[in-house]
Amino acid sequence: MEQLRRYGYPALFVLVLLEGVGIPTPAVSAVVAAAVLAGQGSFDLPLVVAVTLVAAVTGDNLGYLLGRRAGRPAILRWGRRVGLTEPRFTRAERFLTARGRNVVLFARFVDGLRQTNGLIAGAVALPWRAYVTRDAIGAVAWTAVWVTVGAVAGGNLDRVRAWLGRYELRFALTAAVLAAIALWWYLRRRRDGRDR
Repeated sequence: MEQLRRYGYPALFVLVLLEGVGIPTPAVSAVVAAAVLAGQGSFDLPLVVAVTLVAAVTGDNLGYLLGRRAGRPAILRWGRRVGLTEPRFTRAERFLTARGRNVVLFARFVDGLRQTNGLIAGAVALPWRAYVTRDAIGAVAWTAVWVTVGAVAGGNLDRVRAWLGRYELRFALTAAVLAAIALWWYLRRRRDGRDR
């Protein structure tokens, strides 16, 4: 949060934009932190909303353009550096093709797809008009959710801290159980994949 306070809106813009181009960044954390700072009076909330929204749409469209120009082979060649392996790309490509264009509406809320939906949509030649409209709607919803979370937390930080303090042990236990379930599910899918 201190880094964001120091570098301000340009840092927020760059983090959200880069994530849309396919480079994993802590964009969600940056948006929430900026909204918390706005709730405390350090940032301007409408400006946080505007910067986040413009960066999200711009980054996704740059990703789309990159995917369209570079194509599948280049994405597969360089995508491994950021975790976009061929099996992941193929699954995402099939998912986008099978589920239709409306997947773009919700892509921002799915980690992994949030970073790559523009690249994939461009590489599979989804028409730009269909992409940009749905992407903008998804970006508005995503911005609204995370800015609201941060603004509420920032405006009521003392109450949120007190509430978290009361339930800290329950949160830690719940997080541990969820992490164990996620690890079990991941290992099981990996084992099942090798058995085929």
